[in-house]
Amino acid sequence: MLIGIIGGGAAGFFAAITCAESNPDCTVTIFERGKSVLEKVRISGGGRCNVTHACFDARALTQFYPRGERELLGPFMQFGPSDTVAWFGQRGVPLKTEVDGRMFPDTDDSQTIVDCLQRSARQAGVVVRTSTRIDSISPVQEGRWELLVHGDERPQVFDKIMIATGSSPAIWDMLGRLGHTIVEPVPSLFTFNTKDTRLRDLSGVSVPDVALHIPGTSLSARGPLLVTHWGLSGPGILRLSAWGARELHRMSYHFPLVINFTGEHSIPEIEQEIMALKTAQGKKTVGAHPLFGIPLRFWQQLVAATGITADRRWADFDKKNVQALAAQLGAATFQIAGKSTFKEEFVTAGGVLLREVNFKSFESKMHPNLHFAGEVLDIDAITGGFNFQAAWTGGWIAGKALARERG
Repeated sequence: MLIGIIGGGAAGFFAAITCAESNPDCTVTIFERGKSVLEKVRISGGGRCNVTHACFDARALTQFYPRGERELLGPFMQFGPSDTVAWFGQRGVPLKTEVDGRMFPDTDDSQTIVDCLQRSARQAGVVVRTSTRIDSISPVQEGRWELLVHGDERPQVFDKIMIATGSSPAIWDMLGRLGHTIVEPVPSLFTFNTKDTRLRDLSGVSVPDVALHIPGTSLSARGPLLVTHWGLSGPGILRLSAWGARELHRMSYHFPLVINFTGEHSIPEIEQEIMALKTAQGKKTVGAHPLFGIPLRFWQQLVAATGITADRRWADFDKKNVQALAAQLGAATFQIAGKSTFKEEFVTAGGVLLREVNFKSFESKMHPNLHFAGEVLDIDAITGGFNFQAAWTGGWIAGKALARERG
């Protein structure tokens, strides 16, 4: 069988290798538009490649996917993070787990993963064509497919094809012409821009646990917060951006953000804590003694924002001081005015409508022998190795389906 795979990224390579290894009678060709393959793998995780996440329960794993949660449950039961670890381990690439659950190659070098995938593809007989653009995708007789490569006079015919091009408007347009519904792509993993003076000169400072909420919406998140040169980042912000991708896009990324810097404490609880300090540590100055694990420099900015001087003693706090500081700690509002890409990772929400795909084989419900995997689908996750896991899982299942003889 002739198998064509469009896209030389994580999902495309995994499908190609799985297909070729499962059925030696398959001739598998990867078509990659760029000059090199696996570029996203190469640059991910700061050049270390966050391969997957140490979350080995399929149902728990799906909770990290704002889009695809329901559809990925069955696939993750077939091929999950433990299978990914075993797959790379069997090929001489052991993975290690960090404190936060992220998994990297022992070498801390993404090139190790790239080399492993390229070597496995080569050994399986997969043909890789780079700098190769696909101009058209057309179904032909008996469920076969024609791919017209840019510059070629004649299209090539394949028994089955798979699309693994990631976020590609050109490919989405082709799939739209084939009758597939394409959910409008919008950014999914991004940081928030704000010029709030409370953040001045605090770039690089983090708060270990904050609660985030966008008023007028149901969007909220918890997690560490990081101050950047342009505003706010960190796991909490990234979770909010992922689950709020579409809603925040509709707001043109201009909205108020309410932050509780204490994490779980309510305003009344914060006021009680301050009142207790008035009694127990009244001689201490507010500016030198932060509460709730808030870093000193950040704490001093929040205190200053209330108009309370740093040398004021806890004992001298009046009711207004208590209320003002509690409000700043538990419900500080920041005006967000724009977004920035998170590091080098550009993730989108959008793609092929999930109900048009059979997730037992990652095959189109509209066209036989047309498969998908990776971000060409309307699937995305938060940062932490989850997007790659979806690519490995989809690629493996699609690869097995591609390898099966046509009925």
